Amino acid sequence: MGDSKDSFKWDYHDFLVSELGYPLLNIALMMTPDDGGSDGQSHPSLFPARDEILEFCHELRQNRTIQVIKMLPAKTGASYCVELFKGSQHITNQNRPEYFSGFAKRDSQIVFLDPDNGFEPLKSCSEKHVKYKDITQVLDQLSGESVLSVFQHFRRRSFANDYASIHDRIESGYCTAIYWHSLMFVAISNSKKALNRVVRANAKYAKNNPVKVITK
Repeated sequence: MGDSKDSFKWDYHDFLVSELGYPLLNIALMMTPDDGGSDGQSHPSLFPARDEILEFCHELRQNRTIQVIKMLPAKTGASYCVELFKGSQHITNQNRPEYFSGFAKRDSQIVFLDPDNGFEPLKSCSEKHVKYKDITQVLDQLSGESVLSVFQHFRRRSFANDYASIHDRIESGYCTAIYWHSLMFVAISNSKKALNRVVRANAKYAKNNPVKVITK
């Protein structure tokens, strides 16, 4: 927790929720057992996030507790709230339908799914992935103007090509993406109007940060 990927992750999502003016960032951490890997070791400043985000990431590194994430808007002076959907509950291939149940069809919100690896690949799927039917299940529960953001880790092909494959397999809704280094966030919404607002927000974010956007 608190590495350069987190710098991009939290800087971007704080910006997006604030830019859209939505009251809630609802985060499904999709936690899995610690595999003892070396991920999460890069210094947060490798992504040039705002100073308050870098400070936030340092606190994540020191505390290593998910509850710190709820302090994100307080750190940036934003007015939205953070919820940790299902808290620290682990996701498995057996409990997916239950895990992705219970989203409130409230006012517009950003729902952020944070799997270890991203979307399910063509040939296999583990608890480290989100399935396309999971995406459909979540979207079906949300208000029309809500936006779903999904983490995708680099998987040895260009993000443009990977996004094209993801786009083709998404069962419903409109989508766009933003990426940097080894991670991409794919935004999906049932509303074309809401998705277009994300496209404009991404373009604005890209003017001041070393990221690239995909609009189709």
